[in-house]
Amino acid sequence: MLALNMSNNSDIQNLGTVINRVLVVEDEESIRELIVLGLEEEGFEVVAVGDGQTALTKCQAQTVQPQDFPFDLIVLDLMIPQVSGLDLCRFLRYKGNHVPILMVSAKTTETDRVLGLEIGADDYISKPFSMRELVARCRALLRRNRLNTPIEPSIVQFQEIVLYPEEYRVMVRGVGVNLSPREFRLLELFMQNPRRVWGREQLLDRVWGLDFIGDRKTVDVHIRWLREKLELDPSQPQYITTVRGFGYRFG
Repeated sequence: MLALNMSNNSDIQNLGTVINRVLVVEDEESIRELIVLGLEEEGFEVVAVGDGQTALTKCQAQTVQPQDFPFDLIVLDLMIPQVSGLDLCRFLRYKGNHVPILMVSAKTTETDRVLGLEIGADDYISKPFSMRELVARCRALLRRNRLNTPIEPSIVQFQEIVLYPEEYRVMVRGVGVNLSPREFRLLELFMQNPRRVWGREQLLDRVWGLDFIGDRKTVDVHIRWLREKLELDPSQPQYITTVRGFGYRFG
């Protein structure tokens, strides 16, 4: 019998403000209702179904792109009617879906656990279990999935110039451009502050550092080099323009 033990749950609450959407697939109504109640009390948004075919329909809704998958986690009973938990798990993995799956079953043998994990389940919990353990396993799977999700590289773009800050890479009109570290930092500052006018002293402080000892003309030299690499006609720049009496402006 499932033990709905929600005592002392303050230590697992408020671990994050993100509302995760969970699909619960369990054919035993009493257990399904307890799981739904327990997860909802912990802040999850829950959709519950009682058979594999309905679960498959839910999983296939709005999945034109992988990121459109409607659930962040699936709690999946092994023995469910119409489409078994094993078959549903196998189908999702065959389609390249990496949603975390917590397999639930009354079967406790090592063979059953290994089979569930080998076909693509991320974790396995045996009945009976406490609700606290189920919630903890769900949270652990979600954390692990977030850590394993590749982060899209950030970019800064202005018209035909694309700058990748984390990769120290610049594309101009679709072609890679080699910049020195100073040139890169100067361009990054310009692109993050379009239309702002920068004086030479300000640029020296921000790019070269407050302890820089040298001629202010080094700014003019680097601006000239940047124009040669960015502009179609460096003599008539469209990106880095001179504001007479003040300094330089990007855009």
